[in-house]
Amino acid sequence: MLAQITRAARGTQRALVDLLFPPRCVACQQPGDWFCAACRATIEWIPAPVCNLCGRPLTKPRCTFCLQHPPQMDGIRAVAFFEHHLREAIHAFKYAQRTELAPTFGALLSARLASLAWRADALIGVPLHPAREQERGYNQAHLLAVALGAHRRIPVWRDALQRVRATQPQVEQTNAAERRANVQDAFLAQARVTGAHIVLIDDVCTTGATMEACSVALKQRGAQKVWGLALARPRLD
Repeated sequence: MLAQITRAARGTQRALVDLLFPPRCVACQQPGDWFCAACRATIEWIPAPVCNLCGRPLTKPRCTFCLQHPPQMDGIRAVAFFEHHLREAIHAFKYAQRTELAPTFGALLSARLASLAWRADALIGVPLHPAREQERGYNQAHLLAVALGAHRRIPVWRDALQRVRATQPQVEQTNAAERRANVQDAFLAQARVTGAHIVLIDDVCTTGATMEACSVALKQRGAQKVWGLALARPRLD
């Protein structure tokens, strides 16, 4: 109840501020939109070809990362590189309460999902630990899933997957092995996912360790297929 009151208060406060000070682009500060068309035009999309499993751009016939780290899910894709204006916009969305960006990001995710031959019975935003979600006031991945679901008319299962162990932020881990260890056994899925084809949604995917940990939990509960779709990913070697 306290978390709901806090979120409502924050929403009312933002509405009053927006009334007095109309939206400005979170990247360039120009008035009119939270993420203006000029800044959206600078987004660098993930180019084809990509690895069918991890979604990294391919520079060789076979993905060397997947050869060394076989994925625990059916595939991961991202919309664009986590750079420049898009990175600024995602940071504002994630850390500065600019939840108004969710519909814009949802449209980007929708266009990417439409290009994939994935069956999606449900969308699940990668869950935060309850303590962290209460501190932040919202789960940005769930907001992205809701925005995408509205575009594609796909249900969002908020409570089908929980983060049951508090973990350190993945950004603080220095390599893929540390990221995998940090989120191992951190998630628990509910029986309703049995037989389902699920698309996990997150804002940023780096090594894919968090989505893979989610996939393990979902498949242990009987999910048939699990894919991951992220708004952005860093440019990795």
